[in-house]
Order: sequence, then C-alpha cells, then structure tokens
Amino acid sequence: MSYLVGVDLGSTSIKAVVFDPEGNRVASASRPTERRHPDPAHPEWTVWPPERIWGGAAEALREATGALSDPRAIRAVAVTGMGMDGVPIDRDGKWLYPFISWLDPRTEPQRRWWLDHIGAESQFTITGNQLWPIMTALRILWMKENEPAILARTHKWLLIEDFLNFMLCAACATDYSMASNTLFLDQRRRAYSEELIALAGIDRNLLCDPKPSGTVIGEVTRAAAQATGLPEGTPVALGGHDYLCAALPAGAFRPGAVLDVTGTWEIVVAALGEPVLTPEVQRMGIIIESHVAQDTYAAMNASVAADMLEWFRKECGRPGEDWTAIIDAARASPPGAKGAMFLPHMAGSTAPILDPRAMGGFVGLRSFAVRGDLIRAIFEGLDYQFLEILGALESGLGIRIDRIAAVGGAIQNEFWMQNKADVTGLSIEVPAIEEATPLGAAILAGIGAGIYRDEGDAYEHVHRPGRTYEPDPKLRSFYAEGFERYKRLYPALKDVHGSIFEATA
Repeated sequence: MSYLVGVDLGSTSIKAVVFDPEGNRVASASRPTERRHPDPAHPEWTVWPPERIWGGAAEALREATGALSDPRAIRAVAVTGMGMDGVPIDRDGKWLYPFISWLDPRTEPQRRWWLDHIGAESQFTITGNQLWPIMTALRILWMKENEPAILARTHKWLLIEDFLNFMLCAACATDYSMASNTLFLDQRRRAYSEELIALAGIDRNLLCDPKPSGTVIGEVTRAAAQATGLPEGTPVALGGHDYLCAALPAGAFRPGAVLDVTGTWEIVVAALGEPVLTPEVQRMGIIIESHVAQDTYAAMNASVAADMLEWFRKECGRPGEDWTAIIDAARASPPGAKGAMFLPHMAGSTAPILDPRAMGGFVGLRSFAVRGDLIRAIFEGLDYQFLEILGALESGLGIRIDRIAAVGGAIQNEFWMQNKADVTGLSIEVPAIEEATPLGAAILAGIGAGIYRDEGDAYEHVHRPGRTYEPDPKLRSFYAEGFERYKRLYPALKDVHGSIFEATA
C-alpha cells in the first residue's frame, strides 16, 4: 500500500490528511491556526506566529502518521492553503517577524501608494491581481517602510505554504499559483515582472523562483522527520493555492468547468487555457492566476455567502434553534419568498461589481411576510449573486460554462444546493470526495512521486460521482424573471447606500 499526504493550512485550522492513491482518506488530524494581536497600540494588527504554524502542522502530521501501520509507505507530501501571507527569514533559516495575516489592515497606505504610482489597471494587465491590501508586495513595502532593519537582514520572503515546505525540506521555492498572489508575477511569462519589482523598489532576490505545482523540491530532513513522523527522505512536492487544489479531485480544472466553493465566502473558479487580462475583467473584480493544473490558468471571483445566513441566525434566531429548523423555515416559504428579495452586499460588493460602499438590504416586504420568507430570500439572493458571477465570467472571459462542481460546507445543505440549481437553471454536481483541498495537494504530491501521470490520470483514480442537483424545469421562467428584478436592486439602491456609507463612515 502507498500513501500520499496533503497538508491544508487554513485560516481556522491546519489539517494533515493521509490518502491512498484512490483518494480514500486513511488518517487525518488537525490543529487550530493560532492568531495573535501583538501590539496593544494597534489592536487590529493580526499575525500568525511562525512557531505555531510549524508547530501545529508538525503536531497534526505526527498524529496522522502515527495512525498508520507503516508510515514508510508514504510516497510524498505537499502543502496547500491560503495565499498572500509571508514571513521573512535570514540566511540561517530563522524567521525575523511573524506572518502579517490577511485579516490585518495595516497595509492600506501601501495599497494607496501602489494605486497612485502603478495603478490598478496597469498592474492587472501584467499580473491579473486585484489590488487588495493583503497582497504580498504590500506587506514587503510595509516592512521596508516600518522595519527596514529587519528587511535588510532578510534572505527570503517565504509565503506561508512555502514556509512549511522550507521547514520540511529546507528548500526555498514557490509554485506559480502562490506566486500569482504577490503582485509581481507576469502571468503571460510566468516569471516575475522586473518592471513592477523596480517600481516597488524591492530586491528581486527576496522572492523564491516559481515552479509548476507537483515539482519535487526536496526531501524531508531528519529534524522534520522527528517532528512530524514523516519518514526521512520523503519527497516534498509543491502544492498550491487552496481552492485551485480543490479543483483537481472535483474535475474542475479543464476549460469550461467551474468550481463552486461555498462556505463563509463563495469562491467561483473557472479554468482557462490562457490568461485574460483586460480592463473589463479587472473592473468585474475577477482575479486571473496560474492554476495548479499544468498549462492552465484560473479566473476567480468571490463574495460573502454563508456569513449572511450566520448573521441572520445570530441576530434573528430563536433560543435553541438549530440550522435544521432554519432551513425548514426557508423550505416552507414558496419560491420567490412571497415577493421578498435580499441584496447580499452586507460586506460591500466584490463580485461582479466592485463597490466597497454597497450595502445589503431586504426589499419587497409586506405585512404577511414571515421569518421563513426572509430566510428563503437570503438563499435566493445568494444564488442570484452566484448566477450574476457566472454571467460575468462568461461575458468577460469569452467562455462557455458547461460544468459546475460544488465543494465546501454548503454541499451538506440539500435545500441550498437544489435552489442554486433551480435559480441558475444549471446542473450542480457534488462529487463524493472527502477533504477536497488536502486531496488536491495529495494529488500534486502523487504527480511529483510518479504515482499519477498528470491531473487527468489522478482524477480518474480519485473521482467519485456523488450527487447531481438538476434544475426544476417548472421554475425556469419564474427564476429568470426574478433574476431580472434582482439585477435592478443594486443600481436602484446605490445612491442611497452610498450616502448612508458616507454618513456613517
């Protein structure tokens, strides 16, 4: 028996999962991802302590590998996870400053500098990045301006997955998908843009050279073997960005396929044959990055999703009411929620309209509306938003979407999945796979170890058909009309919400 290990470094937990080559989970363990607020003068500053990132990963790996009868059967390991956060290390491999978390807002001044001196559209035409404060280049600029002595001592700036790889095998490397988050990667060449590096005044040598995902970069060292339980000499392969890894076992890595990852946020990822770096795509809030699949690109759009339901449960729920009761209340409401509609912009609008001043709202309420109608309106509003994102991907990228695969926490909610199919008029496939994200990393480990020829071969081994939600043809015209009304909500409320935003900012 052979095993493959995927490590998933998330914002909530660090998971270590052992799979067999058919994609079956053999053992797993997790540890919480610890965050800290180290500066009392800046309580909003948030960091990940490097010692706990490595410590949590090592503990999870040790527990998972300890459950195996023969850990020597592990053929390779790869890491996946969140994208932009990085840590400076010196030439001896010692970290010099904690990871500045994506939750930390301190780099807003650097974002404004980048906007003024380089420009959002100009850099998008090279990198495919949206200009968010969390991007890696802005963290390095912050360090340059606020901790120059530390940056002067820095040998490499390791992205958070690359840090775990370094701790496992002592190699400084990154993959194309992770490098896509830096604001420096020229997507057409898949190499760093010397122009952008020069404009930012950053030392090119700080950045790890990008390579294809699945590339073996080293072997587990003796010290790492003692810490993790992985056999010394186990190959370490490059993984990649978490939602792109999840696309591999879901089969959503070919052009025309879309991966829908729905949890707190909804992340919609379309596979592309080449990067589309037009101003129109940039204005839609779409991100273009290199995929973990070979010779493939990805277009990503994301918006807040289940967090809207969590807000309603927290603020409008009843004592002792669980999610089953809330979903049942939504199911009891008829399609269209008796006219109630919900605009899900309570955290601003990110996709396909970029407007941080946008706000959420219920409309169409009358005296006969009940709680279940409001809950159903939230589900329908989120699904209209998903349909709007799909339309933006098709029109902006010039593609035709012919397959949607869904993963994430929301797939447990059958009502939501069926309503999503009904609203979009599209089939929604929910493959019967366990732990899609770490399984994607394990697939890349398997490619590096030669167990699979490529992503297609791996997919044939791990694919489980699962369930497909088919749209109800009787609701097609009903929801098509509802979508036309939904699209008028944001323009109708834009000025009102903008004035409220200014008055309460």
